[in-house]
Amino acid sequence: MKKKLKWIFGALVVVFALLQITNPARTNPPLPPGGDISVNNPPPPQIAALLHAACYDCHSDETRWPWYSYIAPASWLVVSDVNEGRRHMNLSEWPKDSIRAAKKMERMSEELDDKEMPPAKYTIIHADARLTDDQRKQLMQWLDDTAAKLKAASPAQ
Repeated sequence: MKKKLKWIFGALVVVFALLQITNPARTNPPLPPGGDISVNNPPPPQIAALLHAACYDCHSDETRWPWYSYIAPASWLVVSDVNEGRRHMNLSEWPKDSIRAAKKMERMSEELDDKEMPPAKYTIIHADARLTDDQRKQLMQWLDDTAAKLKAASPAQ
């Protein structure tokens, strides 16, 4: 029985080691000049801090890759989540078109109001991304106010 357990353990170690070869690329593309939300629609410092804590890791090109993002199979999930987050909304590629920016802000506000963002699987590990009700309201208020200002300032369509 002991010999069998040693073989099983050895096989698991070999499989785990081989999985590390399949790690996906963790990228942070160069930031486009003037493309970040804080350049095009600069938030107040407290809102910028909330955005960085709760959103930027998955929704920007400024991802902080934690140690576990380098170890398969966790790396597959982390990279997949970041790529999907960037595909849905990338704060580093913020539209200069005020109508598109306003629509994105409205969508962000809806996601926060529905408590869909940040997702629970992220906030379990990242305590700084856990938004209190007050922080969530502040962020939604800024998003809604800024979206309204952008719409009002844009030429009639």
